[in-house]
Amino acid sequence: MTDVLLVDRTDGMATITLNRPQSMNSLSVELKQAFLETLLDIASDPSVRAVVITGAGRGFCVGQDLREHQELLAAHDPSPLRTVIEHYNPIVTALVEMPKPVVAAVNGMAAGAGAGIAFAADFRIASQSAGFLMAFANVGLSLDTGTSWTLPRLVGYARAMALSLLADPISADAALEMGLVNAVVEPERVLAAASELAARLATGPTAAYAAIKASLRYGATSTLPDALAKEAELQLRAGATEDHRIGVTAFVAKQKPAFVGR
Repeated sequence: MTDVLLVDRTDGMATITLNRPQSMNSLSVELKQAFLETLLDIASDPSVRAVVITGAGRGFCVGQDLREHQELLAAHDPSPLRTVIEHYNPIVTALVEMPKPVVAAVNGMAAGAGAGIAFAADFRIASQSAGFLMAFANVGLSLDTGTSWTLPRLVGYARAMALSLLADPISADAALEMGLVNAVVEPERVLAAASELAARLATGPTAAYAAIKASLRYGATSTLPDALAKEAELQLRAGATEDHRIGVTAFVAKQKPAFVGR
């Protein structure tokens, strides 16, 4: 694996570390490609039942590598303007549709596309020193990395509009108050807290988690009849899993289920 991205797979968890600390883990082309390839590989790996994403050093991810971006623009290279389609869109799709829980350990600033990556996770555990910044307007750009879809769902339309247009930084405590993160912990505890949550999820009914994620995602934009039909479809699928039989047997026997993830 390339040095710009580190991956550790242990005890049913995959920990992905964005590893460009000298630039606050800004997203170079190399890092975006490695991140996308890793997400797709983890999605299809049955040994991985939960995912943690974090950043090396003092930042989570400050978004696009603007130095690289500027150099390519100056060379009249059209590739910077294709990065949304080629990188950010598939990265967010892979995160949102990941068939297992994803926890973002936000250890520092998450700005622009970095914030979008955190918003696309299922849980966000933030360091007290972390912050969020919808930085797009500050460089004359519109939203990307799925933030037009994720942010209003997390904090509501009005607040998403204000955060996006004003582009003011948000502290970890403010993010917790508005529901943008699930918990705020001491800086030295952020990765441990996220890993503890992921470890708990990694012992759960993985196929059921995938169905629950799909059901909520579908229901967010569907009519009630369509949502009910999707629930029925997914429930039939979940009901055919080994974990369902394990869960029912354990419940009847008043025991703790030992899910196997399938």
